[in-house]
Amino acid sequence: MAGRRARTGRGWDASPPRTGDSTPRPRRGRPTPGDESTPGPGAIGRADAGPAATTPRDEAEVAREICLRQLAVRPRTRAELATALARRGVSEETASAVLDRYDEVGIIDDAAFARAWVSSRHAGRGLARRALANELRQRGVDGDTASAALDELDESTEAETARALVERKLRSARGEPDAVFRRLVGMLARKGYPPGVAIRAVKEALAAQSAEAAEFAEQIDADALTDAEG
Repeated sequence: MAGRRARTGRGWDASPPRTGDSTPRPRRGRPTPGDESTPGPGAIGRADAGPAATTPRDEAEVAREICLRQLAVRPRTRAELATALARRGVSEETASAVLDRYDEVGIIDDAAFARAWVSSRHAGRGLARRALANELRQRGVDGDTASAALDELDESTEAETARALVERKLRSARGEPDAVFRRLVGMLARKGYPPGVAIRAVKEALAAQSAEAAEFAEQIDADALTDAEG
């Protein structure tokens, strides 16, 4: 009909295929039959899957990694590492075997840990033997090992440290001598110093501070107060 636009495309009036081109063209995106280069359904999953995808990790390997991560932060006692392994679900048998091996090669050494802990905490925080013994116990160090480490901190060193702590605090202390005295004795007690050591250290430091403090210190009976505290 005149004036009607000619239709083109794949309908009834589609152009016939060109002569000699009888091979059907495959639809785009679909592999042709026999095309060996194109993987079939599920082939990618099978190619990627391997033994490592299904084989569980060795428990001893996991335990060693946990221990090394813990030790990278700071030295640990055997008890601390055992607790970390148990918390992560490592069996007691595997944990014991791994920790025994670490003991043998010196990766963990409770005696060395205790000595270093005592030295560091006394020098850095001014802690006395009683406080240090409590910290070592909390970290699983046995009594004999802790005692051997604490024996390296003698009474004279402990007394000198107590005096140095008091003198440092006195520089900024405010208040009446009796109130300052109580605060400083309490400070030393919290750091683990015995009453006798604490009272004498504060009395000596006050006596050297000022005339008023010295007069107050002269009235302090260290022995009587020590017995009362005990």
